[in-house]
Amino acid sequence: MFKYLIKYYLYMITLFFIGRAVLFVLYFDNFKDSGVDYWLTFIYGLRMDTIVASTLLLIPLILLSLTPAKLKESVEKFLKYYFLVVFSIIIYIENATLPFIAQYDVRPNYLFVEYLVYPQEVFAMIFADYKLELLVAFGMIGAFIYLYLKYAKNSTSKIFETSYLKRIALFLPIFLLLFIGARSSFGHRPANASDAMYTTNRMVNEITKNSIYSILYAVYSNSAHGSEKMMAKYGKMDTKEAIKRVKKRLNIKTTDDDSLFLRVQESHFKTTKPKNLVIFIQESFGYQFVEAVGGEKGITPNFNNLSKEGILFTDLYSNGTRSIRGLAGMSAGNLAIPGDGVLKRSKSQSGFFTIASLLKPFDYHTTFMYGGESRFDNMRSWYLGNGFDEIIDQPCFVNPTFTAPWGVCDEDLAVRANEEFKKMHEKNQKFATVMFSQSNHSPFEYPYEKIELLDGVAPNSVKNAIKYADFAIGRLIEMAKKEPYYKDTIFVIVADHNVRVYGNDLIPVDMFHIPALILGADVKPQIYDKISTQPDVLATALDLIGLDFTYPIMGHSIFSDEKQNISLMQFHTSYALRVDDKVAIIGTDQKASTFIYEDPANYMDTNNHLTPTQSDEELEKDALAFVVALSYMYEKKLYKPKDKNN
Repeated sequence: MFKYLIKYYLYMITLFFIGRAVLFVLYFDNFKDSGVDYWLTFIYGLRMDTIVASTLLLIPLILLSLTPAKLKESVEKFLKYYFLVVFSIIIYIENATLPFIAQYDVRPNYLFVEYLVYPQEVFAMIFADYKLELLVAFGMIGAFIYLYLKYAKNSTSKIFETSYLKRIALFLPIFLLLFIGARSSFGHRPANASDAMYTTNRMVNEITKNSIYSILYAVYSNSAHGSEKMMAKYGKMDTKEAIKRVKKRLNIKTTDDDSLFLRVQESHFKTTKPKNLVIFIQESFGYQFVEAVGGEKGITPNFNNLSKEGILFTDLYSNGTRSIRGLAGMSAGNLAIPGDGVLKRSKSQSGFFTIASLLKPFDYHTTFMYGGESRFDNMRSWYLGNGFDEIIDQPCFVNPTFTAPWGVCDEDLAVRANEEFKKMHEKNQKFATVMFSQSNHSPFEYPYEKIELLDGVAPNSVKNAIKYADFAIGRLIEMAKKEPYYKDTIFVIVADHNVRVYGNDLIPVDMFHIPALILGADVKPQIYDKISTQPDVLATALDLIGLDFTYPIMGHSIFSDEKQNISLMQFHTSYALRVDDKVAIIGTDQKASTFIYEDPANYMDTNNHLTPTQSDEELEKDALAFVVALSYMYEKKLYKPKDKNN
């Protein structure tokens, strides 16, 4: 049985290898002088191919192991045509990859599937522009079918001569082997498309991918988070009306149909020497742990002291309850779209606005730094696919001082960041870096000796983990202040979201409350106590850089008269739109409702904070408008950077 399966595994791997080798030769000029280890594309590519091949072999394994011998002829016939179909599809997809990459510069993705919705137009285009490619593909498939049916030996009789009990016994070890191949990881998470993003060269990464995997993932993603099924559960609203309402609420004035929120924003701090930008995003850094914004004393002494030196946001609310929502909010300035976050969605893996695409024309070097494995939540793929020049994650740390299950400790991240900033400053290279901490994450392992543990609190607890994260924040700023680059850099310290959200409110608004702080040598200390969002924090930081920008960020600098007292929070499939102290909540298959929000008396106040009030129909309609407009923006890819040709 094993020999039978390994034979077909090798056949599939060979076809994938040939396809990758052809792409490698065709696009070699694109990366030959890039400085990346492009030969490793075949090693990393083998991993992606093994995922697909192992998955495709599961059905044959089940049939050969568990089917009684009396049905052996039926199984043999089924498997004969099963592999006929599988290899025909592989041949077709590998052929189709060539013109698809030529057209879109990426392997087949959601477009490959989406276009099937318009068969008349698409097939007309294919027959008009790709006659030769079609001829070659179908010619190869026809030749394969002929040779396969004539010469292939698919006999499974020897397998069925093995006793039924022995075949069942062999099932488990072979299944385990295929499971390992399909998962392709012994870590916390299975391998995914991000594992193909091993270089900073986009074309090498595309060659490393597997087209069938890319297509199947797109089908899964779009079916799991498909807009039409999901949107119908929220309610109906004309798209134009929704966009108009959202722009009015956000006070964004633009008429660009290709990028819904794109507009010119002039800096309030113009300078001939623009600043660098460092955004240090803190995992689960809730307000209740930070005395400076009303939380408990003694947990975040460094943040509290630094808050007196910069702009402190005391009434800031996160996009959602997942890291990818906060990362998108602080890296791209967008609010939470319905369904899964943009970092994991197929249509936002390229051509999506980020600070990297914004700053690239100004010659900034952009980096995403994370102490863990950046393939988690598809971070590597999203950041590299949307303009970031470099990823520095756990494999890039040599001899770290402490490694936890989620990655190297936050101090190691801070030390490495300081080293990178010094190098770039010495080369007169402007830089923008998004850092993402990980030490404050269950099971809360970190170098305990670095902090004075809280009395009566277990070392591996969220409070002590946050105190360690605060230590790393202080360490980064302490090191930076000793370096020349500090006076030329804007630092942002902000949470991705609060800790596990709890409370009995329909949406526990108070548990979206997070702290943020903007520091810099020229930043005047102040407290900003109005309602704000992560996109507002990003817009403020970009304002302080000193450049005029054209961007689609869904927020405003606090120095702008356009800034609104508004926040949008996603909680599972529900949304809360807050304007001042009034909150409209909508969800799937539930009637919209309006509440009055009352801030907690203190961080220990766990009472309900939403009081039902008379329905505010306009606010409820606006809440629905955000869901409709954000979904439409994603589906139509209308969250774009400024066109470089403009």
